[in-house]
Amino acid sequence: MTALPDAYRWLANEPGPKMILEALELYGTHEREGSGNNPVILDWAKELGLKQYTADAIPWCGLFVALLAHRSGKAMSSSPLWALSWATWGDKSPAPALGDVLVFKRPGGGHVGLYVAEDADYYHVLGGNQGDAVSITRVAKPRLYAARRSYRNTPANVRPIRVSADGAVSTNEA
Repeated sequence: MTALPDAYRWLANEPGPKMILEALELYGTHEREGSGNNPVILDWAKELGLKQYTADAIPWCGLFVALLAHRSGKAMSSSPLWALSWATWGDKSPAPALGDVLVFKRPGGGHVGLYVAEDADYYHVLGGNQGDAVSITRVAKPRLYAARRSYRNTPANVRPIRVSADGAVSTNEA
């Protein structure tokens, strides 16, 4: 695992939710530049039985969230590679909180990742295919399409988390 940025080191001490813990293990995974593929990302698709996923140049935010759901013992979205399909997964979250699946609209499609925090104007999202890597980025709150939650027993540390307004802002995760 690549070290978390200082602003998010506190995540390493969180006891859950499980999807966050799984995501942190993969933090820093990058797709390959050019025509090559990162075999780690392609192995995620194999683990999930998604034969249609053949190159890391294909948007993989949905693949990443599907992997986290699978490794956490949760069902995947019905169309896991399509980011907007995660808007019907699990249950509607009453308010975005740690570990919730956040679905965003963007020109030409969507994006999906996990809530780790927020500031006044942005959600801080842990996800795949953010700068071609598993990373944390800030996404404008008005882009939020859905916040979803799926727990049999909600972990005690699932809560909204306010942080300072620092870090890169994502405008297009394609």
